[in-house]
Amino acid sequence: MEQHYKLFRVRELADNDEDFIQALALTFTEEVPEDLEVLKQAVQDKNYYTTYQIAHKLKPTVDLFELGVLDDVIVVQDWGKFEQTDKDITSTFNHVVTAIELAVSEIKSDFDIS
Repeated sequence: MEQHYKLFRVRELADNDEDFIQALALTFTEEVPEDLEVLKQAVQDKNYYTTYQIAHKLKPTVDLFELGVLDDVIVVQDWGKFEQTDKDITSTFNHVVTAIELAVSEIKSDFDIS
């Protein structure tokens, strides 16, 4: 439990209300994978605007669940925001994708979400 994410900030926000923590976990597992798929496509298509929007949207959640890749999400966001056509973010982006996918899988398991 909590190998690829941390609940410290979630518990603090929820004031240790287990039902609220469960709801946040469920929301994470429903919304984040959808956003990640949009982000993957945007990066692949070099759609800078969508990359910026989705990475920006993911930042608070990545931070709240302490996935450990906030700085990398910011790099991806800035790549989109500033249309850094000369910059290769492949490695950084792959790190973000892996961290999010591992966290989603672990949260589903830890919270018994199918």
